[in-house]
Amino acid sequence: MSFPSSPHGWVRRVLIGGLLVQVAAIVSLMVTTSIRKRTRGKGIPPLPRVEAEHFTIGGENEVQVYISGEALFDDMLAAIDGARHRVLLESYIIKGDAMGRRFRQALRDAADRGVEVCVIYDGFANLVVPPRFYRFGHGVKMMRYPILPRRLAVFSPRSWGRDHRKILVVDDTIGFVGGYNIGSLYADEWRDTHVAVTGPAVWDLENAFIDFWNDVRPTETMVAMSEATWDPHVRAHRNVPRQLIYPIRGMYLEAIDRATATIEITQAYFIPDKNILEALVDASRRGVHVRILVPRVSNHVVADFIARGYFGPMLEAGVEILRYRHHMVHAKTMTIDGEWSTIGTANIDRLSLTGNYEINLEILDEKLAAGMSAIFARDADKAETLDAATWRARSTIARLYEALLRPWRPLV
Repeated sequence: MSFPSSPHGWVRRVLIGGLLVQVAAIVSLMVTTSIRKRTRGKGIPPLPRVEAEHFTIGGENEVQVYISGEALFDDMLAAIDGARHRVLLESYIIKGDAMGRRFRQALRDAADRGVEVCVIYDGFANLVVPPRFYRFGHGVKMMRYPILPRRLAVFSPRSWGRDHRKILVVDDTIGFVGGYNIGSLYADEWRDTHVAVTGPAVWDLENAFIDFWNDVRPTETMVAMSEATWDPHVRAHRNVPRQLIYPIRGMYLEAIDRATATIEITQAYFIPDKNILEALVDASRRGVHVRILVPRVSNHVVADFIARGYFGPMLEAGVEILRYRHHMVHAKTMTIDGEWSTIGTANIDRLSLTGNYEINLEILDEKLAAGMSAIFARDADKAETLDAATWRARSTIARLYEALLRPWRPLV
């Protein structure tokens, strides 16, 4: 047996060994997840259809809140069917399943009627979908956001963000945004949140799509159909990696800092950075009732174990952690003090807050906030509350996985 002849050799061996152990831990978790996916759902009924709840915001904007994929997809398809001039669809994932085919056909039919149809999807997120599915034809303009940056752009952080947004704008009449990707799975197996807006706020969603399209396809530029407005009640915040602009993180921090009574957060993957973690802990210690709802087991088990590393400090500070049972919860929402709400595409993790293209609506309205709090309360009834004593008594193997995956926090 040979041994390293220098300290540098020992360090290299230790680092490589540590990395291999971490990779082995990730592989074991992924294998477990694969097995669980084959058996999960047996005996668990699908989520019930729930029609959208309607709110008038500031007298000019109408907002509908969806917590049912089935109801959302029907209304999105109806909007596309009624399009007269333009359909702009941007989705992180468009699955090539029955629901994806319904959307493809609706978009083809719109293009056949003379409607301008533009579709953006993320290349990396849809690697498992056969490329032929995205050959929509019929005059539909397709943009596959590339997996890798081009040429020397590979060395720039401006070029690595994924397009994680989910936007649909029809004419200058209605816009949809939220957490729902397009696919049959999301219709009744995932608990998510989306909104539809009509009124001046449609411009924000339309402009976000157009700016992205024109930046990637400068030879196929388009202009907005609606006019820009300054509506203080509904604002869109969007991350733009190419400009190193990430306002959604700042929006979260500012809102948490303002909280005086309640903070209700629903997140699919809750991996806060140091500042957000400290802001939530500080809020709880000054008497704010902070509640965070996450999936008990998400579709990304590695992210689950990385997130678990943050539970201890929050629980010790009095933050209430709720873990949604049976179904995957994928919503990205926050409601504060019964007045302020955000609904959008951004998770509270590094990828969403300082990496990806994202968009969140910020809404100031007491009635909508009350509606969001009611949704949170219904979800809380389907969740288990994690207390500090239970958390401290978790298994040694769970603690081991958390420790092994801690170095991966900056990457997810």
